[in-house]
Amino acid sequence: MNRDATYEAPSNIAFVKYWGARDPDRAVPWNRSISMTLDRCRTRCTVEHVRSREAEQVLFRPAPGAPLAPAPGPFAARVTAHLDRLRRASGRDARLRVATENSFPAAAGLASSASGFAALTLAATAALGVHATPGELSSLARQSGSGSAARSVFGGYVEWPRDFGDESVSAHVLAPAEHWDLRDVIAVVDASPKPVSSRDGHLRATTSPYFDRRLDRIDRRVEAVRAAIAERSLERMGPVIEDEAIDLHLIAMSSAPPIFYWKPATLAVLEAVRRLRDDRTAAWATMDAGANVHVICDPASEDKVARALQRVPGVQSVLRDRVGPGPRAVAEPVR
Repeated sequence: MNRDATYEAPSNIAFVKYWGARDPDRAVPWNRSISMTLDRCRTRCTVEHVRSREAEQVLFRPAPGAPLAPAPGPFAARVTAHLDRLRRASGRDARLRVATENSFPAAAGLASSASGFAALTLAATAALGVHATPGELSSLARQSGSGSAARSVFGGYVEWPRDFGDESVSAHVLAPAEHWDLRDVIAVVDASPKPVSSRDGHLRATTSPYFDRRLDRIDRRVEAVRAAIAERSLERMGPVIEDEAIDLHLIAMSSAPPIFYWKPATLAVLEAVRRLRDDRTAAWATMDAGANVHVICDPASEDKVARALQRVPGVQSVLRDRVGPGPRAVAEPVR
């Protein structure tokens, strides 16, 4: 029997980054990565069965309150390709309609592909009647080409091991959300789609003369972040995640051709974070591939951090998020 399904999946912020892919089509990474699953930055995705004579559709709501409309061509093609992959896994040749929406800006360096393809994987496998373990769902989500989607299938603090092409290897939980209540205050300095996609950035990463030097440091950073999560030590973790974020952008800026994700306000936010620490506030910045800045802090510092970021010239908005429990099935479809 046909079954329609709607799932919400969260974005995540990587503390140790996935940057550079051995095989970008299958999202095979060069290194391990660790992330914190968020709570409020989410994608909602509905997958419905349609009659055999009806055309399949991929619909997208670009902003809250906007109408659903046909998804842009490249995004629709990625969704369709992943649906085909999931249909093969299920052994069912069902015709499907997909509708998806975000609670936060898409394609702006806030990991909307991670939440989007995690939500699509969960909704589509449910609609197709696929019975899969969380680990299998993580592997399926990663096969969309969004490696970070492998982590968004889980809540809390998540590690994605280096697998060098073994598609059975999945991300796994290091600690649940309730282990450590961290906050993520996001300074949005550019909500528009970034000029160079993460996929293209992964392809260029190995052209940087600093790429191998970062790989030499990754294992030490992973172990330091794992220990800091176990100990709930922001003072131990903060410097590591800030250095790791700077290295990602150093590699992007020194790739061939170079990629400049930062805006003037990005630097202004980083300076504001340093001033917060000078004022004895434990706040540390990290960035994925984009201009926007995530500031990781404890609950007691969240209000102070948000006020400081709102005062920075060039900051368009400030989003407040926190570590979250992961995806969930929801009753209300995307309409």
